[in-house]
Parts: sequence; C-alpha cells; structure tokens
Amino acid sequence: MSRLPPWIRTRVRVDGCYAQVHNLIRKGALHTVCESAQCPNRPECFGRGTATFMILGDRCVRNCRFCAVNTGDPLPLDPDEPERVAAAVAELRLKHAVITSVTRDDLDDGGAAAFAATIRAIRERAGQHVTIEVLTPDFQGNRHDIRTVAAAGPDVFNHNLETVRRLQPKIRPQADYTRSLAVLRCVAGFEPRPVVKSGIMAGLGETDDELYEAMRDLRSAGCEVLTVGQYLAPSREHWPVARFVHPETFEVYANKARAMGFKAVASGPLVRSSYRAGETLRQARQE
Repeated sequence: MSRLPPWIRTRVRVDGCYAQVHNLIRKGALHTVCESAQCPNRPECFGRGTATFMILGDRCVRNCRFCAVNTGDPLPLDPDEPERVAAAVAELRLKHAVITSVTRDDLDDGGAAAFAATIRAIRERAGQHVTIEVLTPDFQGNRHDIRTVAAAGPDVFNHNLETVRRLQPKIRPQADYTRSLAVLRCVAGFEPRPVVKSGIMAGLGETDDELYEAMRDLRSAGCEVLTVGQYLAPSREHWPVARFVHPETFEVYANKARAMGFKAVASGPLVRSSYRAGETLRQARQE
C-alpha cells in the first residue's frame, strides 16, 4: 500500500520561523525528532517556531520496525547538551518545549539524568513560564530512572504505547506492552503529578476493537492525554502500512477516547506525539 490518499498529503511551507528554527538547530549542533523521524509536520512546526529536541545523540540502540531514527553504536554523552537545548528554547522564546531522546539501553540509567538536567537547564535559562514536555523511552521499566525524570518537574510526561498488544512483539521487539503501561502507571502515582500522556499509531494492522482496548488500558494506567495518528512507513524496509484510516474514523477514535475519560485527545491522519503539544496541555488543564 504505497499511494497516499489526498488527506495525507501536506503543503510544504517554509514561511514564518522556519529558517530561524532550522539554523538554530544547526548552530547548536542539536538533534530533533522532527528531522530524525521524518515527521510530515516538520515544515508547519518549524514555521510556527516549535521543534521537538532529541537528546542523547541520534543513534538508537533498539530497532523498532516503524521508526526512521538511525540505529547503531550510540554516541558518547555530551555534557553540554542540556545547556545548548536550554539556550535554543530561550532564543526561540518557546512557550512549550518538548524533549525526547533515542533509547539508550547502554546507559546505566537509560539517560534519565540527562532528561532531568535538560529540564532544569530550561527552567534556569528560559524561565518558569515555559512549560516542558518529555517524551521518554521506557527505561527498561526501572522505576528509579522514571522517577528521576518525574522529580525534575516536567509539566507533561509522555511515553508512547505505539501499537496494540498483539502487534507489540512484531513492531517493537525490544519493548513490551505491559512495561510501557507500567511506566505510565508509575508516573501517574508520582507527586507532584505531571500530566500523563501517550500515543498510538493506526494503520499497522490493528483492528478498531484492539485500538479501543489499548485506549482503555492507557486510561487504567492513569493516562490523561492521548494522540492517535496514521502510521506512515519511512521506507520499504520498514513495517508496511496496512491501511490508511479516513479522517472521519479518526474523529470516531477521538470521541471514543473522550468518552473513556481522556482530558485531551488529538486524533487525525497527521497527528504525531508532539504535534501542537502546547495546545493539548492547555486543553488537559482546562478540564
């Protein structure tokens, strides 16, 4: 299934703050998941003056079959990276900063200390008015590492479930469905509690009933904000697209999720974990 339906195609835009964001990322020797994961919303988000910073290098030690991020031997830790990210957030005058990372199972703490250092650096450099969202790996389920990140005080703690239970071993062979739910449950029990968020992809071969089961599992784990978007295969070597979900079906998903009690839901063909993340945080806080 290779031909994209018309609702998937996006208009490339390079207006607004696009050049500023692009140049600042290059100047700071920073990585973004927007570029590494080939996000289709990159032109829009850069044009709006936003980006999702990816720390801990650009090489992941896992090999998920849906992901475009490079895999291979990881880079050494960069002790100056938190300050450079904070400087970029301050220069862009962001109101909402999103920090994610590659998965670093090679590190004793999975990179938890680097997440915490980046959060603290942004608070110190950009001010307390900036809301901060982290999109983390599973830290192999280590509760201490999860709590290290939560204790640094992010406004949103996001960990993606990605797909339904049946497909997890095929799509994310080094991850685990139950472990991901345990990460979210751990965060939901932390005080002070950040907003708990997760995301699911549609079009990997799941049924709607399986998708709804995953939503219920997320709510039971304490998840409050949900994103649902269309899976797009980065290459022919990646997991193939099983179906293109119609925008009206994404609306059905959103209504189902809201009925389950999610405080904020972003559901649509081009929705990604960090797409308009500041807006979904505001929606969640208005509930």
